Amino acid sequence: MEAKMVTTALELPGYDIIDNVGVVRGIVVRSRSIVGNIFGGLQTIVGGNITIYTNMCEQARKDAYKLMCAQADGNQANAIVAVKYDATEVMRGVTEVLCYGTAVIVRRKQL
Repeated sequence: MEAKMVTTALELPGYDIIDNVGVVRGIVVRSRSIVGNIFGGLQTIVGGNITIYTNMCEQARKDAYKLMCAQADGNQANAIVAVKYDATEVMRGVTEVLCYGTAVIVRRKQL
């Protein structure tokens, strides 16, 4: 699915929603390795952006997004609206990242 066909808005500018396919989601559960935790801990001493955790979180979000888009594609949707992310700590050091939205079929508006 093209990135321009995925939005956090409730509609896609320039398109009419002609069918609601349903909720789609991508879920990823991640933990940092012991080595990653050590480096992350060292970065907290210095302060600032903890890049090892930033990179892990960004990758988890990307993976969840891709899974959501794949589910929409599999359901023959050509767009996703109302996209959101959620994250929950499942247990200490283990986080679930969820990306979800409404898969729809859209058609370009006639001028």
